[in-house]
Amino acid sequence: MENFNSDYMQKAIDLSVNSVQSGGGPFGAVIVKNGKIIAANSNSVTKNNDPTAHAEVNTIREACRILETFDLSGCEIYTSCEPCPMCLGAIYWARLDKIYFANNKADAKNIGFDDSFIYEEIEKPIDKRNIKTIQVMRDEAIIAFQMWNEKTDKIEY
Repeated sequence: MENFNSDYMQKAIDLSVNSVQSGGGPFGAVIVKNGKIIAANSNSVTKNNDPTAHAEVNTIREACRILETFDLSGCEIYTSCEPCPMCLGAIYWARLDKIYFANNKADAKNIGFDDSFIYEEIEKPIDKRNIKTIQVMRDEAIIAFQMWNEKTDKIEY
């Protein structure tokens, strides 16, 4: 495996174990750039009462703060489990170069972390989703999009 470093993965795994021991979820993640750990974090959903506080998201937030950028190109993430749909989306938005993971989504499903319903929901037409979703006031909201599109000094992301 190109550039894989077992020490970084072991750190992510250790974070997941420590998280369980301290009341968090069993997930840990590490972001590395140029052979140096930039950020390392674990799941804190129940600790912070934040359903988005997955290990990968927490670590991305920390790395972006430390590097003072929203673009993590040139970085890799080591995570103790295959990323869920939210985390995978965050990894793509952050432009990380590579994902290494240990446990897979079937392992997560076996202990009650089943995200297959989210993948299924994404594929459904909006009017068939389990959470009622209704588009309203598009004409009013589109103004911000038009302003953004015409803005010449915007920072693209």
